[in-house]
Amino acid sequence: MKNRMLALIVLLFFMSGCATSPGRIRANYVSPVQYYAWTCGQIHSEMIRVKAKVLELSGVQQGEAVKDTIALSVGLVLFWPALFFMLGPDQKQEIAQLKGEYEALERAAIHNECGFINLMEEEREEQLIKEQKEKEEKRAKKQRGMEI
Repeated sequence: MKNRMLALIVLLFFMSGCATSPGRIRANYVSPVQYYAWTCGQIHSEMIRVKAKVLELSGVQQGEAVKDTIALSVGLVLFWPALFFMLGPDQKQEIAQLKGEYEALERAAIHNECGFINLMEEEREEQLIKEQKEKEEKRAKKQRGMEI
């Protein structure tokens, strides 16, 4: 009984140390007011810079999340010292901050009536429609497979 409890505590400790997948990291709130005095060109340039940094850190974070998942699986099943490989860098706070800055920049672009923001919204809508169609196609294929 004590061994099970100890194993559960150790498991929870290591699971809490797992890197979060970047897609599950929520943006921190950043006030857009600080960007209201910026020109549309400045806002657009900063949005590009922030987005590039988010993508860069997300790649690192995703790699850590995958590595942690593998280490946890191997550690639990085969070799417990593999759990110590889960101690890599976590970019969660920086990604959350950058996502918040990006959202604040978007709100400032809307406030300043920057024309590029409309194009970005259209691209986002097109991407959402495309993703929805892909989901529907997958669902239809799955149903067809079940009917056969």
